Amino acid sequence: QVQLVESGGGLVQPGGSLRLSCATSGFTFSNHEMNWFRQAPGNERELIARISAHDFTTDYADSVKGRFTISRDNAKNTAYLQMNSLKPEDTAVYYCRTSYRGAWGQGTQVTVSS
Repeated sequence: QVQLVESGGGLVQPGGSLRLSCATSGFTFSNHEMNWFRQAPGNERELIARISAHDFTTDYADSVKGRFTISRDNAKNTAYLQMNSLKPEDTAVYYCRTSYRGAWGQGTQVTVSS
């Protein structure tokens, strides 16, 4: 079955960095777009980054542009989100999603606080 497993979340101070990973299985990873979403308490889940399947074209929400970088390793069936210059308002549960059947991971908590 399709599985997406996020990891790499945690507690970080403002200005710090984290790298999230999304390990996948159960579908042909290299054929599908990958997305990162986040959801803060009381807010809707928002799309923050996307990367295409083949030419690795990326797109970002304005809130993270210039600070976050999405990437993928098709040999490892894994997508990544490098997050730099983190701010308290980046605190949220971060989810990865594939365009294959719109499958989601379970999420990983990121907390930015001093």
